[in-house]
Amino acid sequence: MKILVAEDEPILIRTIEVRLKKDGHELCLATDGQQAMDRMTDFVPDMVITDIMMPYASGLEIISFARQQEKRKIPIIILSSMGQEDVVLEAFKLGADDYITKPFSPNELSVRVRRLLSV
Repeated sequence: MKILVAEDEPILIRTIEVRLKKDGHELCLATDGQQAMDRMTDFVPDMVITDIMMPYASGLEIISFARQQEKRKIPIIILSSMGQEDVVLEAFKLGADDYITKPFSPNELSVRVRRLLSV
């Protein structure tokens, strides 16, 4: 499956990349929110994984953009060290399907990705 990953922490994006490629996914990586939205038009993803706090455009903006652009509903997973209830609720209100708090296990991410892509 094709997954767009928007994350600005180099170590974390590398960890996600290694785990998901091991699972057989094709990845498109973005290190800021605007880059993620730009890439979404060329790389039509089967899933989006995004951090909330991103340079140039937030994960919430990425969710809104994805929901406006898509021809079909794709799963969106939010990654964030922010555990604030209002941000989580806003992400779900905008259309996020899952939320993982940092730090997280790459194996947990793998299981959640598999679960959402099999629905």
